[in-house]
Amino acid sequence: MEIELKSITVRDLVAGYQDETLRGGPIVGLGGRLDIRPEYQRNFIYNLAQCQAVVHTMRRGFPLNSIYYATRDTPDHKGADLEVMDGQQRSIAICQYVVGDYAVYIERGGVPMAQEFHNLPAAEQQAILDYQLSVYFCTGTPAEKLEWFQIINIAGMKLTPQELRNAVYHGLWVTAAKRYFSAQYCPAQKLGGNYLRGAANRQEYLETAIEWAADAAMREALAALPKTATANDETAAKAKAEITSYMAAHQQQANADELWNYFQAVIRWVQQVFPAKRSLMKGLPWGIWYNQFHRREYDAAKLEARIVELLQDDEVTKPGGVYGYLLTGEEKYLNLRAFNLRQKQMAFERQRGICPRCKRKFAFDQMDGDHILPWAHGGKTTDENCQMLCRKCNRGG
Repeated sequence: MEIELKSITVRDLVAGYQDETLRGGPIVGLGGRLDIRPEYQRNFIYNLAQCQAVVHTMRRGFPLNSIYYATRDTPDHKGADLEVMDGQQRSIAICQYVVGDYAVYIERGGVPMAQEFHNLPAAEQQAILDYQLSVYFCTGTPAEKLEWFQIINIAGMKLTPQELRNAVYHGLWVTAAKRYFSAQYCPAQKLGGNYLRGAANRQEYLETAIEWAADAAMREALAALPKTATANDETAAKAKAEITSYMAAHQQQANADELWNYFQAVIRWVQQVFPAKRSLMKGLPWGIWYNQFHRREYDAAKLEARIVELLQDDEVTKPGGVYGYLLTGEEKYLNLRAFNLRQKQMAFERQRGICPRCKRKFAFDQMDGDHILPWAHGGKTTDENCQMLCRKCNRGG
């Protein structure tokens, strides 16, 4: 890769600045030559304070970190022959200030005053427009540019795993998928925001959707294996559960409709089975459960009554686990109350160290507390319901 250091002014950067992201278009500057947010880049994530810090740095004449542009062999995106490889956040923050999207607080006579760019005295406007940005112009193959993109981002605001995957598997499919899952107020947020954890603009919604869809692809591949399948065949089928495998398989597709349709099916299933919305539902592995259980029939009213009952049970210490328990039947989701040290010591002394099942004697640290009457049958974590079993008996040995 060839790298050449140059200086450009803020005036040059802001020339022809346009942000077409709300209409599915690019962000361009430098007279239309520069694609400020190419498809492999993350969304704009700076908050107001970070944007203001960029402006204050320029006003003081302090240097900003270097910016990297990559040259394009084939011009696209309205004729842009350059793209921002690193420095997108700073570049957009600068452009947004100059075009009047936000204000910064500047002391005038000891009083902080909100000042948009057009409110500044002419000399201060001129100083910002003349500010010199250090830009490295990089020329190389697509593979070299992507490798360099990952290297230079290590020291910056850390990329999320999905942001890095988007860079490696960039193309039409990623661009289309981001329209559904990555922008603020995106369709995925409107439909499933009550069930997802994380931030859309940090690609966490997209990551979750792909994780669910990849799990579905893996299950489908395993189900399709013939009886004569080898261990290698099974390993290859299980590999489809990897997010990277799913993205690699879809990278060259022109749209992400398959992923979006799948995501809609998951959310509609959740809304049908558990129609009452609760904050407890946020961030649960709904897609994984959909892949396993969506063909079963459920009585939503009976499930809701059971949810209310479980949430009132003081033995359940993980309320959000009620959904996993009702779907899988596994008590581990509930994180049921365990016997404390005092209760276990009392039971041990009462039994004189003898396991009531195998009738052998053990040391205290060789035994576990166990419910005499199981929780599923109404047993509580009380002194009188505690017994000490040897670990072999307690674990079904």
